[in-house]
Amino acid sequence: MEMDFNFWLQFAIVMVCVAIGGRLGGVGLGAAGGLGVCLLVLVLGVPPGSPPISVLLIITAVIACTSVLQGSGGLDLMVRWAEKLLRRWPKMITIVGPLVCSFFVMVVGTSYVAFAVYPVVAEVAASARVRPERAVSASVICAGIAVMASPMSAAMAAMVGIMATQGVEFHQILAVTIPTFILSLFCAALSVFWRGKELEDDPEFKARLANGDYQWLATHSTTEMKFAEAPFARRAVCIFLLGILVSILVGSVSDLRPSWTVGEKTTLLPIPNIIQMVMLATAFFIIMLCRVPSAKFASGSVFRSGLIGVVGVFGIAWCTGTFFDQHTKVLADAFAGLAKDAPFVFCLATFCVSTVIFSPTVSTTIMIPLGLKFGLPPEFLVGTWACCYGDFIIPGGAQIGCTAFDRTGTTRLGTFVINHSYLRPGLVFVTCGTFIGWGISKLVF
Repeated sequence: MEMDFNFWLQFAIVMVCVAIGGRLGGVGLGAAGGLGVCLLVLVLGVPPGSPPISVLLIITAVIACTSVLQGSGGLDLMVRWAEKLLRRWPKMITIVGPLVCSFFVMVVGTSYVAFAVYPVVAEVAASARVRPERAVSASVICAGIAVMASPMSAAMAAMVGIMATQGVEFHQILAVTIPTFILSLFCAALSVFWRGKELEDDPEFKARLANGDYQWLATHSTTEMKFAEAPFARRAVCIFLLGILVSILVGSVSDLRPSWTVGEKTTLLPIPNIIQMVMLATAFFIIMLCRVPSAKFASGSVFRSGLIGVVGVFGIAWCTGTFFDQHTKVLADAFAGLAKDAPFVFCLATFCVSTVIFSPTVSTTIMIPLGLKFGLPPEFLVGTWACCYGDFIIPGGAQIGCTAFDRTGTTRLGTFVINHSYLRPGLVFVTCGTFIGWGISKLVF
């Protein structure tokens, strides 16, 4: 099979659907992918590929568990703990902010929990007379990419599901991604630690100070809002953390996983199935032991945003999978030499794709299997996974919202779309994360 007219027509359809879906985001991304599948299969007669069922089921199970945790009040309690930690070291908020926000994202598996803490980061920085742009930009970037180090994130679910087919264990992925993330976090934070003028010297801040705006901000920032802890919130958090530990332990130790022998073939329980069943069971125990009302099982923002993510992954991954399955040999032959001689070119291409997809999970689902088809080794793809996190280039909800949270005016979006406050820490994180992860992967594998 050669790259004939049909190949380029199908490729154009996929790229147009990805581009339109990337602009729409969420459900629109999945819907655009569904349109692409229809055009490829029903119009051009391409055999349909298989949607990433295992990945979708892991994401669904994790979303169910996290949404139940939110319904129990456990997620709000964790946000409260984060706020208290942030206020302890105000002068080091540029380091502490990214660390605290990222830690809670790593535990919970969704950047939603960090969004509730970003205003505190901005206020603590302003109160300590630290330029808020430094802490806010680093916190938003690091918390957004923290899902690569979270055993419970949708992005990790995608990576685990893909790498399970290559014999890569759950603990091997975490052994690479967690230290890579931590080291890259410090690199990103240090890249903005001395950024810009000090707060008292910033022209925008001086203008707002002259208008009397900052006196109100200073008074507001020192006042913590009252918090009513749910009756069983602490118990829910403990159960949730226990479920995470069980998933990691059973997924990492082969002797703990059951196996079945049929004829001469022995099958070990797959890691994706372990995560699915343990997370659903964890949700059950939170419901029963923490008396979560049924109305709160799926009423929170975590469930809604998570379900939107599932639709996006489902549609666009099915579309790209249908195309790549049809042309695997052609693509592998064409890019085998490139994958061997210049593998980091693939990383650059992956980063470019991720800038328009706006979802690390979808970028992972699309590009990591493609890297495997090109002949790139699994350990290289795990190590350079940071290049899938380019969704910060065009400002999204977190960047826009946090610009408003910084009421001193130091955090800016820029006049040319991409020349915003988040660009430097984002590029530093992805660059350092790609090369640091590549080095760590050589030690782990």
